[in-house]
Amino acid sequence: MSDISEMPVIQDNDQPDIEREEDISYKEIPYNLEAEQALLGAILVNNEVLEKVQDFLLPDHFANAAHNKIYAACQTMIEKGQLVTPVTLKPFFQKEKLLEDVGGGIYLSKLAASAITIINAVDYGLLIYDLAMRRHLIDLGTDIVNKAYEFDVEETSKEQIEEAEKKLYSMAESGTTDGGFKDFKTSAITAVNVIGNALRRKGELAGITTGFNSVDRKIGGLHKSDLLIIAGRPAMGKTALATNMAFNAAKAYKHDKDLGLSEEENKGAVVGFFSLEMSADQLASRILAEQAQLSSQDMRQGKLEQEEFNRLSRVAVELEGLPLFIDDTPGLTIGALRTRARRLQRQHGLGLVIVDYLQLLRGSGKGGSENRVQEVSEITRGLKGLAKELKIPVVALSQLSRAIESRDNKRPLLSDLRESGTIEQDADMVTFVYRAEYYHNQQQPDPGTPEHMIWLEEGEKLFGRAEFIIGKQRHGPTGIIELKFEAEITKFSDLPLTDDYLPEKFE
Repeated sequence: MSDISEMPVIQDNDQPDIEREEDISYKEIPYNLEAEQALLGAILVNNEVLEKVQDFLLPDHFANAAHNKIYAACQTMIEKGQLVTPVTLKPFFQKEKLLEDVGGGIYLSKLAASAITIINAVDYGLLIYDLAMRRHLIDLGTDIVNKAYEFDVEETSKEQIEEAEKKLYSMAESGTTDGGFKDFKTSAITAVNVIGNALRRKGELAGITTGFNSVDRKIGGLHKSDLLIIAGRPAMGKTALATNMAFNAAKAYKHDKDLGLSEEENKGAVVGFFSLEMSADQLASRILAEQAQLSSQDMRQGKLEQEEFNRLSRVAVELEGLPLFIDDTPGLTIGALRTRARRLQRQHGLGLVIVDYLQLLRGSGKGGSENRVQEVSEITRGLKGLAKELKIPVVALSQLSRAIESRDNKRPLLSDLRESGTIEQDADMVTFVYRAEYYHNQQQPDPGTPEHMIWLEEGEKLFGRAEFIIGKQRHGPTGIIELKFEAEITKFSDLPLTDDYLPEKFE
């Protein structure tokens, strides 16, 4: 960002303006030193002014280096409960050996003396912020132009566009184009806020709800900036589980918002569902079937009674305002997914992304199809980067290797992750969906035999049960949570607690 280092001179009101001949070949960097002086003077006269602007105005937003330091010093002293005046600021800067850098004690006194009013202090702050954003845009635009002129075989034009968009999004959200270092105080405040939210929820939920109490108790919900992998073999119910989670989170968000709860208190989220395998209407049909308690197969085949269809229609009307957005574009690249997620967050406040499924995403294309492992690694790094950038949880479904089918014990392991690359490494949590019932049904003995009777008895124990296996969790234990699964309506739910059944098995 441009730095206006020359110390401004506070002019008397009667001093005439200096006329400048406009030169179309020269454009002055946008800044307003008088506004900066007016705001700082107002703060020195009335320290409460700082409270009105510090939520959006940072020291770096001041074009003048001295004003940057003065504003930062005001923040530091006021946060400590100290009075800020030219008299108290002078020894502060003397101790830091910065008094000359800010123009000396005389300049501090002139700032306070020049403060005509504090009524328009917020307007001055907004003007300073706006001009700072314009300088950021100029710097970013210059950088984009320079990079476009440079021919770099290591960076394609699409990657340059992706990087430019990322910086624009970052600037729009936080007022800066790069991350940089964060002091411990800032990080600690964020951590305390997260813990405070968990405390207000009585320790049951720190993140976004999955809709399953048994799962939420063990993982604390879906956490910001986390990448969660849900893996499983075909027919295990991965998509059904992800769809259930998406619906539960969106429903909880709408419910809490209707109650007037703040964003921090809201247990749900606006959900973006990237469905690369199923169409949007197929996904919606699943949700409708679950909520209307109707068979998905009967719905597809048109075997509904009129009363059932009426029930389906009522449910559809009830769910019209659900904050669940579905993108069913096939063959989406990781770059395009990030672009659409950023747009959705800007437009609707996106709080959760679900990707079905990871292996159907495409990378940048630089590595070629011969190195699929490298491409999947690029995709998982991109998804983790998206979670951190947007400060939301990202849930990605993943296929498992066929090696499971050749084992007697079909319960999945971390080593079964297909084209694993860095999936396990990049993910904050790796989970599996496993239904022993599915494999049991494939091993039916001949009817009428003793083996068949044993098979039937074992089948009764497995019927309607699924395992949610936590194979890796960065913030907690691993283990197995048993859930109820209703195949006809593709719905997962908590198992009812009984005296002789413990659904959760944890290490």
